[in-house]
Amino acid sequence: MIVELIFAALLAFFVTAVSGKLIIPYLRKLKIGQSILEIGPKWHMGKQGTPTMGGIMFILGSGISVFLAGLPQMLQGDVRHILIFAFAAIFGWIGYIDDYAKVVKKRNKGLTVMQKLILQFTAAAVFLSFLRYLGDFTSNLYIPFIDYTIPVSWVPYLIFMLIFIVGFVNGANLTDGVDGLAACVTLPVLLMFAVIGALSQTTGAALVSASLSGALFGFLIYNYNPAKVFMGDTGSLFIGGAVCALAFAYDMPLILLIAGIVYVIEAASVIIQVLYFKLTNGKRVFKMAPLHHHYEMCGMSEKRICSVFAAVSALGCAIGFFSIISRLFM
Repeated sequence: MIVELIFAALLAFFVTAVSGKLIIPYLRKLKIGQSILEIGPKWHMGKQGTPTMGGIMFILGSGISVFLAGLPQMLQGDVRHILIFAFAAIFGWIGYIDDYAKVVKKRNKGLTVMQKLILQFTAAAVFLSFLRYLGDFTSNLYIPFIDYTIPVSWVPYLIFMLIFIVGFVNGANLTDGVDGLAACVTLPVLLMFAVIGALSQTTGAALVSASLSGALFGFLIYNYNPAKVFMGDTGSLFIGGAVCALAFAYDMPLILLIAGIVYVIEAASVIIQVLYFKLTNGKRVFKMAPLHHHYEMCGMSEKRICSVFAAVSALGCAIGFFSIISRLFM
């Protein structure tokens, strides 16, 4: 399996890196550029017009890799890797609609909050129902560290996990606010899932993890500071959908609270900021939310923020891996 995973990662890297040479000029030609809000850091105004919706690049790269590297499994009737990728792609499609409305149709806010939530909850419900139908996971809740499983009836479990998925996906979306940040934070999570897949012989999930890892490395060629392209909601929602799909494919969603600690912190910083602002009539906990903007306002460079947040993500993934290691070797 190791050879297959390396092949998948290299193929995705190559396709993404090459596609950037074609897609970025095309996005620039169509004038699909990022609009920078005046309420953001003032130095971000220099990024005005930078091509966005670049997530198409790594969606394409990982998609081709998942299909070609997973062809042997498909010929044997195993399409789990396609199901995982499809779930992520649906969230990418939701992000694409939002980006298209904002950038091409010039509707500043894109989709409404309610429209996004309806689409996201629907996608999550269909995915979980499919996994349950295939018998790939149960409604029993696995608790990391203590290696204990809590039996939960299906309906309460479904409701809780729908909220969990939508919240987590939007946490990943919030993380995409600094050049290269979302990709750098996500890479350790994907590499952890690839290792888990290799050790547990969960081929489909491992294949998706390896493919998207390679694709994100290829994307960083263009997205690392100074970014030549942004992933947009197209890419960030796809990433959020992918990591959620992988966690559920392994039937251990709570590991995301550890391995995806950066997404959790970013989302929490926004919630705290909004609640405190309303409760105190205008006071703030952070200089700006999400948290990465707070550190920007404190003078930390974008490259430094990427390095620190990626290190925190890697630490969370290491802890997350060891929290479920007994399950891998039981």
